[in-house]
Amino acid sequence: MTSNDELACTYAALILADDDVAVTGDKIQTILKAAGVSVEPFWPGLFAKALAGMNVKDLVTNVGSAAPAGGAPAAGGAAEVSAPAAAEDKKEEKKVESEEESDDDMGFGLFD
Repeated sequence: MTSNDELACTYAALILADDDVAVTGDKIQTILKAAGVSVEPFWPGLFAKALAGMNVKDLVTNVGSAAPAGGAPAAGGAAEVSAPAAAEDKKEEKKVESEEESDDDMGFGLFD
């Protein structure tokens, strides 16, 4: 859960980033004083260090757009090579399913 101090510093950092001003502890503190908000003295410096070297606008606009973990599949020959392997996997899955089916049919059911 966030505190009012954290929210105030976050909003101050967003204001600075929106005006294309570097986010520093002193500038966050100046905005907070102008707004009449008092925070613990370590918060502005903490936020400034956390956002140092980052483009805050990019962080805000790219909140839910992460790159896929595995990456895109390769085109061309890689797909052809993996096709036989996929066929073998399907055969193995069919064998496993048939074994499970024979084990499941024991003449009684769980809810009988």
